[in-house]
Amino acid sequence: MNEDRIKGQWKQLAGKLKAKWGKLTDDDLQVAEGNSEYLAGRIQERYGIARDEAERQIREFDRTL
Repeated sequence: MNEDRIKGQWKQLAGKLKAKWGKLTDDDLQVAEGNSEYLAGRIQERYGIARDEAERQIREFDRTL
């Protein structure tokens, strides 16, 4: 995930992230604020998936932007 691009567009992306991963809370997204490592950890925790799968989903999401 391109951290600089994500941080610059975070407010717009937060809505898209919430639409894709609805179990993420507003607090999760506020704390993450473009940090893909934190985001992967929260997705892993909320969805009960492996860390590498959460990271793969984030990379796939990033490619669709």
